[in-house]
Order: sequence, then structure tokens, then C-alpha cells
Amino acid sequence: MKKWIIVVLTGMSISGWAQTVQDFTLTNVVDGSKVSLSGFTNCKGIAIIFTSNECPYDVQYRDRIKMLNDQYTGTIQFLLINSHQETRENEKAMIQKHRSWNLAIPYLSDKDQVAMECLGARKSPEAFLLKKNGKEHIIVYQGAIDDNPLIKTDVNNAFLKIAIDQMLASKKVEISENRAAGCTIRKKQK
Repeated sequence: MKKWIIVVLTGMSISGWAQTVQDFTLTNVVDGSKVSLSGFTNCKGIAIIFTSNECPYDVQYRDRIKMLNDQYTGTIQFLLINSHQETRENEKAMIQKHRSWNLAIPYLSDKDQVAMECLGARKSPEAFLLKKNGKEHIIVYQGAIDDNPLIKTDVNNAFLKIAIDQMLASKKVEISENRAAGCTIRKKQK
């Protein structure tokens, strides 16, 4: 006799997996404010980019992130999150680095790696595009910002931008996941 086991999986949608993101609260080192996903009620989505103060890949993306933020201001809320544990990634260093970047984007400290674990981030830079679904947020894209981390003029596929445009047009995000190239975020020692 065969036994059938029925497993109910939350987060499953007709089109495939749709991971719901648990709300989290982090400190914005720019002004000391507390920032939660649930606090962004006037935007159509949230683009989270895990970054660092020092990773050479992150440095290559500063201008591209600024351009994306400028293009989608008022529609998509961008957030930078630093989950790195190294000494040169501490909050004081984060404040100093952010000042030099000329980015009007919150820079969130995730030293307990709550957001990193919640989203499954492993690299910096690594992008996550969250779509509002009622009071929840679901991941519609995760991975590389584009296909050329070293030379911005040689980008053929701007993955994050394409995903944002498709989401805003109420279309299915064609490429929902892509491998991020960058520096590994080491897990916090317990």
C-alpha cells in the first residue's frame, strides 16, 4: 500500500516559487533612524543591494546604483545593506564611506545579519527586488545588478533595471534569479 504525503508549502504561486520576506528593522547609519520594510508604503517596490565599504566589486557599482536610484525615485525605494563583519566594515566606517559616495540612499547596518539571512544574501553587491503584495513583500528578482561588474560601458543585460521595468509594467519578471559576482559575506561567528 502506498502512502501519499501532502506537503503544504507557503510561498508557492502558480508561476513558481514566490518567497515572502519577513519584515525586519535595521539602523540607517546616515541619520541613526530605524528602517523597516513595512515603513515604505508609498512605493511600488523595494530594491535592496547588499554592499560593503571596501569590496572592489561594490566600488565599481556606485555610479550605476546612483543612476538607478535617480531614475526610479518616488517609485522604487533603494536600500543599501552592509552585513560584513570585518573591522573596516563597522558602523563608524560605514558613515564615513557613505558621505564620500554622494548617494541619497539609506545605508543600513546588518551586523547581526538578520536581513542577510532573511533574504539569503551571500555576496556584495547582490540585489533583491521586492514587490509589495498587500502588507507583505515578495522577492521577484535576486542576483547580479547587471552582467559586467567591471566595465559599466560593456553591460549587455542590466538585470535589476529590466526586472524593475517588468515589475512596474505588471509583467512577469522574465529572469528572476541570477548569480551575483562579488565579495563573499562571511557569516557572523556565534
